Amino acid sequence: MSCNIPDELRFHTDHLWVKAADNVSEVYIGVSDFAQKRLGTILFVELPRVGETIEAGSAFGTVESHKVVSDLIAPASGEIVEFNEKLRDAANLVNADCYGDGWLVKIRMQDAAHLSMLLTSGDYRALIGD
Repeated sequence: MSCNIPDELRFHTDHLWVKAADNVSEVYIGVSDFAQKRLGTILFVELPRVGETIEAGSAFGTVESHKVVSDLIAPASGEIVEFNEKLRDAANLVNADCYGDGWLVKIRMQDAAHLSMLLTSGDYRALIGD
């Protein structure tokens, strides 16, 4: 299965991507193309509210498909500054545009250096065997 893996993104081993926002300490987080293809049609996404804190390596929400309900594992620690409200009514945006309109949350990272500890696109390709 060939996957879209943009070079400008960083990836977590639990198949979430991270993209720096305009503010250096803030990042967008979403589900990778590899993960959304394996999950199948996304039916529902549960996300934290603005102001909540997430911890790297811990579940911060869930994604539900016809096949399974999966935990979303935080690739970085920080405070939720925005969540994708479009997913309430159109969770399948994760399938249609996982790197664009299907993003999950925007966080203010506790430590911006954490971004450099995530996988590069090449490392992630190797992880998934793409």
